[in-house]
Amino acid sequence: MTVALNRRQVLKQFAVAGTAMALPAAQYSRVLGANERLRVGSVGTGGKGWSDLNGVAASPAVEVTALCDIDSSKNYLGRAAEKYSSAKTYSDWRKLLDQSDTIDGLIVSTPDFMHAPVSLAAMQLGKHVFCQKPLTHTVFESRQMQLAADKYNVATQMGNQIQSHAFYRTAVALVHSGKIGKVKEVHSWQAGTPSWPRNIDRPSGADPVPKHVAWDLWQGVAPRRPYKEGMYHPFNWRGWQDYGTGQLGDFGCHILDPVFKSLELTAPMKVYAEAPELKPETWTESATVSYAFPGTSRTAGKLLPVTWYDGAGVRPPAEVTAHLPSSYKLPNAGSVLVGETGTLIIPHVAAPVLFMNGETEPTKIDEVAAVDHYVQWADAARGEATATSSFDYSGPLTETVLLGTVGIRFPREILIWDAPMMKFTNLPEANAYLTKSYAKGWEPAWVSV
Repeated sequence: MTVALNRRQVLKQFAVAGTAMALPAAQYSRVLGANERLRVGSVGTGGKGWSDLNGVAASPAVEVTALCDIDSSKNYLGRAAEKYSSAKTYSDWRKLLDQSDTIDGLIVSTPDFMHAPVSLAAMQLGKHVFCQKPLTHTVFESRQMQLAADKYNVATQMGNQIQSHAFYRTAVALVHSGKIGKVKEVHSWQAGTPSWPRNIDRPSGADPVPKHVAWDLWQGVAPRRPYKEGMYHPFNWRGWQDYGTGQLGDFGCHILDPVFKSLELTAPMKVYAEAPELKPETWTESATVSYAFPGTSRTAGKLLPVTWYDGAGVRPPAEVTAHLPSSYKLPNAGSVLVGETGTLIIPHVAAPVLFMNGETEPTKIDEVAAVDHYVQWADAARGEATATSSFDYSGPLTETVLLGTVGIRFPREILIWDAPMMKFTNLPEANAYLTKSYAKGWEPAWVSV
């Protein structure tokens, strides 16, 4: 007999940290027949949620049965409901999960701070999850997502969809071929200027909440604050610490992904950041974050240095690429992998460029075909594929990115990271930022080992 835990059963456990669900996933995960379609719901239907929804729905094996958004306007829930007219619509994701027997999988395309609460509740109900990047808002949440995916035996995928693009797949394959030899150092950057707020204080006062916005539901697990037109919803939330993870959180899970994938990295041992002092509630204009990773079979030494740079016009220092032809200019965003026999540049997003040591012209690269990141997840949920950015991979990648955001809070401090114990061993005050508090009544139900 199939047993489903409903939303109320999950919510009863929200306030009990470490409580395990009563039943193993195998007892309440629906097994699809050969000709059955994967019934999918989506939480967040505008912006990236719109492309995520359409990407998954492109699979002929998928049926969209539920849609949820706190914004009912034409560019959000209204547009999705018009296209997928047979799907049930909700403003509250908890009510969608109350009807969890209508879905087999859930797309979570909310702002960063709601990724884990929604995804964890869905996985604890035996639902497959596709969750946007960065996977979570905190390191602890990321560890919980990994535990839940494993415990409840569900198919998962993070929305770093560029991983499946031909360009990133080609870069990974080239490193694995040994063409550039063992990698000695990595430099990654994002030199663009975000449009969302940075380095500002919270605006005073309050604006009327539009009728099409359920503001309390949008705030979810976050501390309550007044609505301000255009300041948080629909996009500017990225710059606020309560909601987003700044420039590193926004781009790190993309740009560092082929670095992680190609070099088979795990957790860093040390983190060191240089950044301006943070305002109380927003992220900085720029930051440089240095990681020290244990070496792998694909790196040259016992430690691999990886450095991240972000800020308007910021790129790696000239000495990093001094050995490359002077005519070559680094792209606006990407990574440089310096190997023993060559240097690989992985732009974000363009074809990788390879210079062998001593050569003045790029070496021809054989392109690897793309795969469909969205359909791959749907196929994995049907037992017909393996997701390449499942939470056992994207969780550690996200943890690394978020460790950098903790480092930004403690500029010019070396943070020594103990991954198994999930703590900084030399600066206890930094451990407070590995997790956070949650609004009363919205506390997630944590997963125990």
